[in-house]
Amino acid sequence: MDYKMIVLDLDDTLLHHDQTISKRNIEALMKAQEMGVKVVLASGRPTFGMRHIAKELLLDQYGSFILSYNGAKIINCKTNEELFSSTLSPEMVHTLYDISKNEGVLIHTYVGDEIFTEEHNEFTTIEGELTGMNIVKVDSFKDAITEPVVKVLMVNEPEHLKKVETKLQQELSEQLSVMRSKPFFLEFTEVGVTKGTSLHLLINKLNIKREEVIAVGDSYNDLAMIEFAGLGVAMGNAPDDIKGKANYVTDTNMNDGVAKVVEKFILPTSVLV
Repeated sequence: MDYKMIVLDLDDTLLHHDQTISKRNIEALMKAQEMGVKVVLASGRPTFGMRHIAKELLLDQYGSFILSYNGAKIINCKTNEELFSSTLSPEMVHTLYDISKNEGVLIHTYVGDEIFTEEHNEFTTIEGELTGMNIVKVDSFKDAITEPVVKVLMVNEPEHLKKVETKLQQELSEQLSVMRSKPFFLEFTEVGVTKGTSLHLLINKLNIKREEVIAVGDSYNDLAMIEFAGLGVAMGNAPDDIKGKANYVTDTNMNDGVAKVVEKFILPTSVLV
């Protein structure tokens, strides 16, 4: 199969634990782009927290794309045009705030290029470090959220948050997409919005078939795109249930798992020598 697109999650997939991209990963992705293959970044991160990675990979020069906020936005890196955008109403955000209080978890969201929270905590601090966004502590979360937002996160210790996830996926299935991106991040977007649905929208615009797409990820918010793509790849560091639903399992993010996929399925042998 001649693949025309590879879609990559960031954290624990393309990126090392220190948030850098290995030399081997960069070289493989550059060679793929030189062959005309689209390299698309798909993350739960806000767009702001993805732009520097897109720039490092020269996605603007190669006319590629960012799927941010778990697919709630699709950005053309060359033109900065939003091809798709989905939001949650202030009323829905306020409802999620009430639910977070009932479930004993913390909550934050994004306003512009800042993270809004009522309470400083280790998990929101991690999000700030990952995205490079400032954290704003507000006196009243509800009063601060008066306009639609793209995504909301509930955060807590993984064991407790997993129980909350199971409960809210059942209770809110007709209203919201609910999924964990990290063990301590439970994400909420508009119902029907996932990395998989946005990938579907994008390839339709580009006249690329799903059979011509590789999607690589490690976590539960990657599952929709892994299952949608012609070749769904799980990282070696992914949970076993994610690996079980993938077509192929590569090496870990710390051992150039992404590069090994590109080298195996995209680059001709002549390019590798």
